[in-house]
Amino acid sequence: MNDSANASEPSPFFLTDASAWRQCLAAMAGSADAQDQLARESDAWLEAAPPNIVRNKRHVAPSGDPHDYISIGPYWWPDETKPDGLPWIRRDGQINPQFYEYDSLALETFCQSVSRLVLRAAAGCDAHARRAGDFLRAWFLDAETRMNPHLRYAQFIPGVCDGRGIGIIDTSSLVFLLDAVTHLPPSAAWTAAEMAGLREWVSCYLDWLLDSEPGRQEQAEPNNHGTWYDAQVCALACFCGRRDVARRQIETRTLGRIASQIEPDGRQPRELARTLSLTYCTYNLLALACLAQLGKGLGIDLWRHETPDGRSILRALRWMLPYYAGTAPWTGKQLRPFDFAASALLLQLAWQGTGEAALDALAAKNARFPWRRLTFSKAALAARTQPAGGTGNG
Repeated sequence: MNDSANASEPSPFFLTDASAWRQCLAAMAGSADAQDQLARESDAWLEAAPPNIVRNKRHVAPSGDPHDYISIGPYWWPDETKPDGLPWIRRDGQINPQFYEYDSLALETFCQSVSRLVLRAAAGCDAHARRAGDFLRAWFLDAETRMNPHLRYAQFIPGVCDGRGIGIIDTSSLVFLLDAVTHLPPSAAWTAAEMAGLREWVSCYLDWLLDSEPGRQEQAEPNNHGTWYDAQVCALACFCGRRDVARRQIETRTLGRIASQIEPDGRQPRELARTLSLTYCTYNLLALACLAQLGKGLGIDLWRHETPDGRSILRALRWMLPYYAGTAPWTGKQLRPFDFAASALLLQLAWQGTGEAALDALAAKNARFPWRRLTFSKAALAARTQPAGGTGNG
């Protein structure tokens, strides 16, 4: 399946709309603490080398090409009963420290740094706009450091396989990175030609997701992995103008996921079965919220969609609201504490999609800092603590 011919006409891609960004900037302007915190988080990147997966790489993919992304499954460990530890075994929710030695750390660092730089650029800081452009060029465009647009070697397991379809979830943060890029206006720091180059990279990666065996495997996953596959396909397709691909994914896959993943009362059984159940319920619902927002631009109202027996995104969200509001204790298994600021982005998207004032109020209450309503951190959501000084390759 290759719709690259449609990539020449990019469509607007707004996961978080202009009014949300104006709201965020106004809230920051009224809070010295928020301004100081964002300055600390963004100014550090003015002098730091752009994150990439090529330079100072500790582990190279079996292909031998340092431009190929490689990661290990975060919850897989050596088998202590075997002399060589092989094959590795799974411990759900327990992160192997070796996870941070691979390219996933550089990817998350890249997405986080660009989002902070773009926020400062939106507030009128030219130096941060220039640096955001530097980082985007390094990851997607520059021949020496660009990532190849595939995840053939994502989340490999020693002694089992050299890559897995479920590793595609590693790039879920790109959904929010691309959203941030749409708020970086064309300038000498990030030209229209460079944006076209980024769209070309995105379109190539989208082709790989659609045509590869790992992509087909991830699409077939019945839990948050499948949902995030849909969210990535739709976001990438909308970003590079392939609206037909996005619409087809929602109509043929996402509607069925709502029916199979959400109970009539709003529970998400597959995510509730995890050892980080609050984290994974939130993560899956965030993917559905992204799809609902993208669907609005395609004329598909997922926010109001409901199966005949009452299964819906809003029903799942309302089932979660007492926990996000702190009015009910979470009784599911949760190996690590949940950072309720991680719910702010989901609540923000739901407010944008529905206009319900209570969601806006709860997003503001939980966000801690205004930009948490616009930005995503997989590390914060999963309560992952990276090694001291670890920022990815540079």
